[in-house]
Amino acid sequence: MAGRGRRSGADTIAVAMSDATPKVGRDAYKQAGVDYETLDAGKRDAVAAALATSDLLLARGGRALDGSRGSPAFVLELAGRRLAFVLECLGTKSIVARQVYEQLGVNRFADVAYDTVAAIVGDLCCVGAAPAVVNAYFATGSSQWYAQHELAQALIEGWSRACVDAGCVWGGGESPSLTGLVAEREIELAGSAVGVIPDGIEPILGEHLGAGDEIVLVASTGLHANGVSVARMVAGRLPDGYATAIASGRQLGDAVLDPSALYSPLVEALLADALVPTYISHITGHGLLKLMRSPKELTYRIAQLPPVPEVLQFLVDEAKMDAPTAYSTFNMGVGLALCARPGTGTAVQAVAQAAGFEATLAGTVEAGERQVILEPVGVHFAGSQLDLGGRA
Repeated sequence: MAGRGRRSGADTIAVAMSDATPKVGRDAYKQAGVDYETLDAGKRDAVAAALATSDLLLARGGRALDGSRGSPAFVLELAGRRLAFVLECLGTKSIVARQVYEQLGVNRFADVAYDTVAAIVGDLCCVGAAPAVVNAYFATGSSQWYAQHELAQALIEGWSRACVDAGCVWGGGESPSLTGLVAEREIELAGSAVGVIPDGIEPILGEHLGAGDEIVLVASTGLHANGVSVARMVAGRLPDGYATAIASGRQLGDAVLDPSALYSPLVEALLADALVPTYISHITGHGLLKLMRSPKELTYRIAQLPPVPEVLQFLVDEAKMDAPTAYSTFNMGVGLALCARPGTGTAVQAVAQAAGFEATLAGTVEAGERQVILEPVGVHFAGSQLDLGGRA
């Protein structure tokens, strides 16, 4: 999954710091209509309310693992098995697909369908669960969306292909027409999934995460599904929009819609080789702040970063983001972060590479305050910058 036209992390910071207008950079996401501080506060309130319902599962013969609250997926015990459940959405990338179709005549709806499944199972596998069933949610602003048969067929093909790649069944779903709620030309893509944690494997919830662990960063394929609002804002400001050429000569719209990597087969391979990570972070919203998703008081020191995909570098430059903003908005070339037990990082890296992923043995977990230190780009994130809350 080699990237094209990438710069090193050191080159990224040099460009960002020389070209950026810091005030614009820090405000870029809010200017695009996304305020994570407010969103996270709402999430914490919802998770706290959800915790109050945990005992209700006992009446069904199950048990909620409240330690999974605030994790990428919820874990429960039922009928002697440990299951994980997640619901996830694509965000606004389907708008980009529609705009690219209209402006460039290129149908990429198979890719955004694939992206949605990748986002769902990417969260599911973070707790060690192998995806079993994925359900789809296709909400349109008008039932006439499906009259565009070429787009509808691409959507189905991409979703099916992603399920096959993830090794799970497409169970069903819902396809409401939400006139007045969803814009007439748009489709909202989301879904839910149930996964099975293998026998003999404890859910990966961070209990064994500790100082001395080694951090392996697995490469992204590009934008994935986070930071899309910024990408849309940037494209809207460019004279040629999504037809704008980036460094390699590709059109911006083509590069933005590169399909996301699907990481669940990698996690399954690690578990099969008894290389159980102590923690897994799916790098989505919040960018590399997600390295410290665990609430533990630990420092995550990164000494080496993977190359930055050219499409992300282009967006960083055009949005005039400084380095802290870039690395807390986009994935910047990191799709998944694996914390490995001391001395096993090289083996984890080898399994990732054998599975077709670029992977970097990037750093270590240290005792100390909860923070992320990205040494190659001079960025430090304090623990207070990421509080998803909700742990029991």
